[in-house]
Amino acid sequence: MLGIETSCDETAAAVVRGFPPGPGEILANIIFSQTEAHAPYGGVVPEIASRAHMEILDGVVEQALKDAKVSLAEIDAIAATAGPGLIGGVMVGLTTAKALALGAGKPLIAVNHLAGHALTARLTDGVAFPYLLLLISGGHCQLLAVEGPDRFRLYGTTQDDAAGEAFDKVAKLLRLPYPGGPNVEVAAAQGNAKRYPLPRPLLGRAGADFSFSGLKTAMRQLVQSGAVDVNDAAASFQAAVIDILCDRTGNALALFGRDFPEIETPSLVVAGGVAANVAIGSALTVLAESHDFNIRIPPARLCTDNAAMIGWAGLERFAGGAADPIDVSPRARWPLERSGSGESDQRQGAG
Repeated sequence: MLGIETSCDETAAAVVRGFPPGPGEILANIIFSQTEAHAPYGGVVPEIASRAHMEILDGVVEQALKDAKVSLAEIDAIAATAGPGLIGGVMVGLTTAKALALGAGKPLIAVNHLAGHALTARLTDGVAFPYLLLLISGGHCQLLAVEGPDRFRLYGTTQDDAAGEAFDKVAKLLRLPYPGGPNVEVAAAQGNAKRYPLPRPLLGRAGADFSFSGLKTAMRQLVQSGAVDVNDAAASFQAAVIDILCDRTGNALALFGRDFPEIETPSLVVAGGVAANVAIGSALTVLAESHDFNIRIPPARLCTDNAAMIGWAGLERFAGGAADPIDVSPRARWPLERSGSGESDQRQGAG
């Protein structure tokens, strides 16, 4: 499976091989980061991102095929992110995939970017369905039961901001370099997490929803109140995020156990860019083990945006008999719990 990912500021192509439930094999995974181009603006500029995708995607795809030592003719199908994301970037990747599929006579698989994150643990570890997923990234913060490549049961989502967005905004407040999230983590490792008392929105409440805007506001007020120690502020903020994530995930663990009592040793999968944060991963590991859940966190390079996860998500759908029409539309928004919403056709005899 050839995978293409262009939903934000990573131009990526990959070739993966295998069969569900995995583990699969990554034959090539090329990622061209645009961090340097966006750094002067302190965040991703959509127009710059989409133009960069247009300029380099063909070469990235060519390099992925070369590294994998396969030709386009040997590829079974072509998968590309069809949303959600920055619509200009999504259009570039999906249009490229359509052209390749038409030219090579290959099936096209339109992939929900979030499903790529959700299914990565099957690529890396062969985690069996169903499992509980905590998806934490710059644009999303959700808890879901993953029951199949296109079957997701939502337990909770953010009521305002995503955890990754909060990290990035706090980095700006503390005048830390771009990209913000990883630099907050570095600063937090050197700080005193108890220095500044910060709120934990929804802590102790029923359900599995998240809220981070109040925490973000408290950080802004803290910075505006006068001189603050950057490391201590970063550590205090990160500790608050960890408490929120663990509290809401703990509730979701109970909900998952209620819905799937037959699973003797259930799994918690943590995915998305924020899953690369070591302190968050360590706290969630302790939480999962205390509830007798296995925990699976993909390697950091597969937590952030990449095309291997898109290729694998496409492979999962293709193996189940799915393919998409060539006129499938790109989407700026595409809720994960509705990722299988009638865009696909079933191939006769596939599977």
